[in-house]
Amino acid sequence: MIQAINVSLRFGKKALFEDVNVKFVPGHCYGLIGANGAGKSTFLRILTGELEPTSGEVVISPGERLSFLKQDHFKYDEETVLNTVMLGNPRLVEISREKDALYAKPDFSDEDGIRASELETEFAEMGGWEAESDAASLLNGLGIETELHYSLMKDLNGSEKVKVLLAQALFGNPDILLLDEPTNHLDLAAIAWLEEFLINFDNTVIVVSHDRYFLNKVCTQIADIDYGKIQLYAGNYDFWYESSQLMIRQMKEENKKKEEKIKELQEFIQRFSANASKSKQATSRKRALEKIQLEEIRPSSRKYPYIDFRPERSIGNEVLEVHDLTKTIDGVTVLDHISFVLGREDKVALVGSDELAKTTLFRILAGELEPDEGSFKWGVTTSQSYFPKDSSDEFKGDYTITEWLTGYSEIKDVTYVRGFLGRMLFAGDDGMKHLPVLSGGERVRCMFSKMMISGSNVLMFDEPTNHLDMESITALNNGMIKFPGVIIFASRDHQIVQTTANRIMELINGKLIDKITTYDEYLASDEMAMKRQVYHAQKEEDD
Repeated sequence: MIQAINVSLRFGKKALFEDVNVKFVPGHCYGLIGANGAGKSTFLRILTGELEPTSGEVVISPGERLSFLKQDHFKYDEETVLNTVMLGNPRLVEISREKDALYAKPDFSDEDGIRASELETEFAEMGGWEAESDAASLLNGLGIETELHYSLMKDLNGSEKVKVLLAQALFGNPDILLLDEPTNHLDLAAIAWLEEFLINFDNTVIVVSHDRYFLNKVCTQIADIDYGKIQLYAGNYDFWYESSQLMIRQMKEENKKKEEKIKELQEFIQRFSANASKSKQATSRKRALEKIQLEEIRPSSRKYPYIDFRPERSIGNEVLEVHDLTKTIDGVTVLDHISFVLGREDKVALVGSDELAKTTLFRILAGELEPDEGSFKWGVTTSQSYFPKDSSDEFKGDYTITEWLTGYSEIKDVTYVRGFLGRMLFAGDDGMKHLPVLSGGERVRCMFSKMMISGSNVLMFDEPTNHLDMESITALNNGMIKFPGVIIFASRDHQIVQTTANRIMELINGKLIDKITTYDEYLASDEMAMKRQVYHAQKEEDD
């Protein structure tokens, strides 16, 4: 059990948290949600002890071990992958190393023997003999192949390091598990594995995530941060949303009834207060009026952008023909004779763990990269708008975002341009922000403004939800669903893939699996599972 008691955190005069009282108990997975800047990650740091609150305290049940997902990708560079995972339980590693040092002594004494016996007992009680196999199982589940387990961390790429650090947090059955954006940089298969792990985890979990599907799958409680307070709701994210909206509606309806009653009493008092025969009744109604208290309904700190992609022209029957596209990068064939045809009603999700292959295909279709072989042809009625995974080249120069967006608009009227920025929450002086100071999330919202103002009828998105809060992801999801044109996109957000795509493409070992289906049906298909196994086997043979 971990509990925050009267916790407040202030920076100068600004209070991020004020007298927070909340208890997290075993057997529950708590989804910690709130708008960007509400303090989700900060609250986790208070729970871990990394950050001292201004007042109040955090209490953990005696003897319980807390584990926290760390995002330091370079701290363990000189450790092997397997050792890095086992360092998730520092005491176990400490015992193991002390044992090894004792047994290595040339003058092993009786006292050393007694100490070694004590360590062996503690080691066994902590599951030390199964530690390596447990760590390997976690790594395999997250997609880190066995041949990498004895590699040094510095030899892994960024995505692989993220998975190892996640395995470290999960290792050793911690009593309290804190996860800050654990699905970032995970492929959908690894996310699915993590979901099952947390569903079957019996201890206390507190997780921050912008993935609504993930929260719905794993959470039994929602801890909502709004205006410096934390309110617990039973159920998953969808249940929280429905409950919070219902509560607001009920409070508004109750206030409406009270306002009608107040008006009725005021009218009676005004009418009869001077009437001697009615004076007692008027006095009685004054007392009743004083007792009526309207509920304070504070608007949420959450802000939803308005994403609405409207094509300027309808799309024809010929959209895109791709024939035998091949591309090799650094000696690896990432696209191997890829062919497909897109129709006017296709919304295609590119899925799978090969991020380079997906990005390479997007860059070729966007005209940023030439294929080694093959060709592709866009239909004459199409116009394309592309959201790259890395948009840093888009934001060079010291322009304001209004000047930047005006450069992409056929209509150069500032009011017109700022209307698109306003939909993306850049209101008032925010429209005069300069490109170099924009955060990651602000850059993403600027890119959406650019795509909306283009009026394109084909949209290409390469991981558009990176850096976005849940409100923006929800708005993007809604915008993609109602878009009447063609979409090709890659996303780790299961809900976006499931609710948007009517066609799934997966690239494995340069080969393409192409199926007209929903994402959940694709994952459940035995035929697709067999194809994936064949392509993975081919990759292992090639390696």
